[in-house]
Amino acid sequence: MFNRILALFIVSLTFFSTSTYAATPTEPLWPTLKIAYFGDKEIREGANDLLVIEAPKRAEDAAIVPISVKSLVAQTADKYIKNIHIVVDNNPEPYSANFHLSPELGLIDISTRMRVDQYTFVRAIAEMNDGSLHMVSRFVKASGGCSAPAGKDAAAALARLGKMQIRMRKPTVGKPVQAQVIVSHPNYNGLQFDQKSRLYIDAHYVKNIEINYNDKPLISVDTGISVSEDPSIRFTFTPSEAGSITANVTDSEGQKFTHSKNI
Repeated sequence: MFNRILALFIVSLTFFSTSTYAATPTEPLWPTLKIAYFGDKEIREGANDLLVIEAPKRAEDAAIVPISVKSLVAQTADKYIKNIHIVVDNNPEPYSANFHLSPELGLIDISTRMRVDQYTFVRAIAEMNDGSLHMVSRFVKASGGCSAPAGKDAAAALARLGKMQIRMRKPTVGKPVQAQVIVSHPNYNGLQFDQKSRLYIDAHYVKNIEINYNDKPLISVDTGISVSEDPSIRFTFTPSEAGSITANVTDSEGQKFTHSKNI
């Protein structure tokens, strides 16, 4: 816990001392972050035989940067990716998400949207069921995403707080189908400035999204302040039988929301 706080403190110093958001810190932060989040565990870098990470080289909107991670090896009961950790090196809170994955997903194909505050490496670290760690990374040019104002005004955001959609094409039992869970939430991260009150908006963001199929877990995502407004999780799964998919969401104020869709 101390190491994670230390890492956040170091990144915060960099964030506030950098003269321009687009500037990358002189010293790379990854060596410090690696120790803070993974200790002395070995991480195999350049694991392009296992994972692919996709992100724009230059983001159109730094507050909504699409990030996708795909596996090149099928999940099996004996060998599977149990977690994918997302780290955005130069964000105020670099450890951005942890995807807890079920081996029943088959091939991993997940995506979400992140805020990116400075030019930075975005990393996906796959943690296998045997505990080994494998990393791929992508350099993204974006700036100011963490302090960018929310797209909706506060009243509109609160009126729709917690409303959810589950989108997918008509599924067929036994065949892969892509699904998307979208949560209406401002995901205030504590760095956004209210032009009316002249004060910073208190942090209020989604902390966990749990997605189940017929009460069996598919994905559980621990999220933080780097995830964009109206969090979105897109993934692929194979329904083994008719049933329902359910998303359960918890935010930083302890509010809980749920939504289901029959298949």
